[in-house]
Amino acid sequence: MRSDGSAWNARRWWRSAGFAWAGVRHAYRTQANFRIECWAAALALGVALLLRAPLAPVALACALVLSLELVNTALEATVDLVSPDRHPLAKVAKDAAAAAVLIASAGALLVAAGTLLPALLRALKFS
Repeated sequence: MRSDGSAWNARRWWRSAGFAWAGVRHAYRTQANFRIECWAAALALGVALLLRAPLAPVALACALVLSLELVNTALEATVDLVSPDRHPLAKVAKDAAAAAVLIASAGALLVAAGTLLPALLRALKFS
């Protein structure tokens, strides 16, 4: 692993950010669930802005789901590299990572229900 000096070095930071965005682009191009979750996040954030609902819980829930989907993608790629043949432990690793995304998604729906639904009902009441 190569280090270009201080963590505060702007060139190093931009280089690292470039690698991170390459990961996001790869996931968006290759993972249908990530694309769906990106659009769902954009919709949820747009609705929160439109309804003037608290943005922080919605943004955090979206970030959690998208982050876990990226971790799931990375784990699946690593497992496929290390264990190209079917193996029970490879299945456990992939299933557990997918379960993390599922649980986060369920939590995000609860956040949406608790944050966006009351704002929507207030907006409809005053219309």
